[in-house]
Amino acid sequence: MFELTHDRTWLWLAAAAYFGGFALGTTALLRDRRHSHAWMYAIIALGYVLQTTGLYLRGLEVKGCPLGNTFEIFQFTAWSAITLYLVIGPTFRLSLLGYFTCMLTTTLTLSSLAIPSWDAVRRVGIFGGNAWIEFHAALALFSYGVFGLLALTSIMYLLQVFSLKRHHLRGLFSFLPSVRDLDHMNLRLLVTGVALLAASLAVGSAYWLDDTSTVNAPKLLITVAVWLAYTVACVLRVRQVLIAKRLAWTCIILFAIALLSLGPVNSSRQPVEQTAQSQPQR
Repeated sequence: MFELTHDRTWLWLAAAAYFGGFALGTTALLRDRRHSHAWMYAIIALGYVLQTTGLYLRGLEVKGCPLGNTFEIFQFTAWSAITLYLVIGPTFRLSLLGYFTCMLTTTLTLSSLAIPSWDAVRRVGIFGGNAWIEFHAALALFSYGVFGLLALTSIMYLLQVFSLKRHHLRGLFSFLPSVRDLDHMNLRLLVTGVALLAASLAVGSAYWLDDTSTVNAPKLLITVAVWLAYTVACVLRVRQVLIAKRLAWTCIILFAIALLSLGPVNSSRQPVEQTAQSQPQR
């Protein structure tokens, strides 16, 4: 039975809202017509409010930003992607971005809710009350949300290229933004994600350098590796070396790798009984 004081209740409702947006977009595409942007935005905004409420309740329970297990990390990544979409979606008028964002967030939220083992252990106070370390972790996960949107716009880019080459200009393809617009969006998202993750590492390093014994080495190495990979891709794009389809495929593959890396990052934390008694992990 659902209880409104339980965080998972709100997160299930949010997942249902995101799935509703995905179903709305799919139905419109199958009927070969454009879905209502206003309705899509409203549904996503509703899901965002529900998810924010659920994460807020979870934050009260774990006494900090809910990033202590795989379930919370996937939920926060989905929330970050939605946050960015609500800001840039109307601004850049990317007609299908809401649909693809619903597809991504539905996948992340439902998969995390459907796998009990991801939420079997809830770590409390993992940041030791240190607001800066909490900000560092939240900023890093928010950058993953940016990279998630980048993967979506990269998929849209590949679909548009395919449609132009095969002269498929109806259905889904007729609603896609131009190749030029998608290329500009990819570059902006790539630069934004790299900058956010760099800022996160900079905030964390201020504390790591003071006491290297508190550094979680596997987590740090994986995060730096993800940042370096995206940074290299960004530099190559600016220099016009990695462009068009190669850049799109690179961004999709890098995001898949980044998602897969969340498992090892989370498992590298100390057990919950020790975490509450030890110094906060960076």
